[in-house]
Amino acid sequence: MSTSESFIAHLIELRKRLMRSMIALLVVFVCLFPWSSKLYALLAKPLLAKLPKGGQMIATDVTTPFFVPLKVALMAAFLIALPFILYQLWRFVAPGLYAHEKRMVLPLIFSSTLLFFCGMTFAYFVVFPIVFGFITSSAPAGVAVMTDIDKYLSFVLTMFMAFGVTFQVPVAVVLLVRMGVVSVAKLREIRPYIVVASFVVGAIFTPPDVVSQMMLAVPLWVLYEAGIIVASWTASTSLNRDDS
Repeated sequence: MSTSESFIAHLIELRKRLMRSMIALLVVFVCLFPWSSKLYALLAKPLLAKLPKGGQMIATDVTTPFFVPLKVALMAAFLIALPFILYQLWRFVAPGLYAHEKRMVLPLIFSSTLLFFCGMTFAYFVVFPIVFGFITSSAPAGVAVMTDIDKYLSFVLTMFMAFGVTFQVPVAVVLLVRMGVVSVAKLREIRPYIVVASFVVGAIFTPPDVVSQMMLAVPLWVLYEAGIIVASWTASTSLNRDDS
C-alpha cells in the first residue's frame, strides 16, 4: 500500500470512529433531553439546599431557561457516552502501538476516566455544600442571594474541570516515571514545592476562602503522594519482570 493510500485509509478509519462517537453522543442526548430541566435541578441542588428560606435562582436572559438545561443535558450525555468515545479512540490508535504500549495505554485511559469522574463526584458531594454554605452565610444583611442559572452553570463546570484535572495527578506522575522524564527519588525530593504549588492552584481555581482552597489543595497533595506510591510499585514490578 502506498503512502497516499495508507493516509486515506487512516482518514476513513478516523471518520468511522468519529461518526460512531457522534451518533452515540446524539442518541444519549436525545434520550436525556426530556429530563433536561430535572437534570439542571439536580445539578443546582447543592446551592438550592443552602439558600435562605424563600431563596431561588433567576434567569436574566429570555432564552436562558431553555438553553441552560439543554447544555446540562448535553454535558451529561457526553459523560455517559465518554467510555464508548474513548473506546473508539483506543480502536483507532491501537493498531499503531507496540504490545508494551498497549498494555500501558488501556489502563491509563481507564484510570484517568475513573479519576475524572471521582473528581467531579468529590466536588459535587463534598466541596459544593461547604462552598455554597460559606458563600450564602457570608452575604450581608438585607442582601438576597439569587444566582443566575447560566453563571451558576459556568461556575460548576469550572469546578468540575478543576477537580477532574486535579484527580489526574496520579496518572500524570506514573506516566512521567514510566517515560523516564523524572525519577521517583526526584519526585520525593520536590515534595515541598508540590505542597506550595497545590495551595497556589487551590487559591486560583476556588472561591476566595481558606476552606475551599484547602479542599482542592489537600487532595492534590494526597493524590501526588498516591502517584509516587503507584509509580514506585510499577517501577519495581517492571524491574522484577526484566530480571526474570
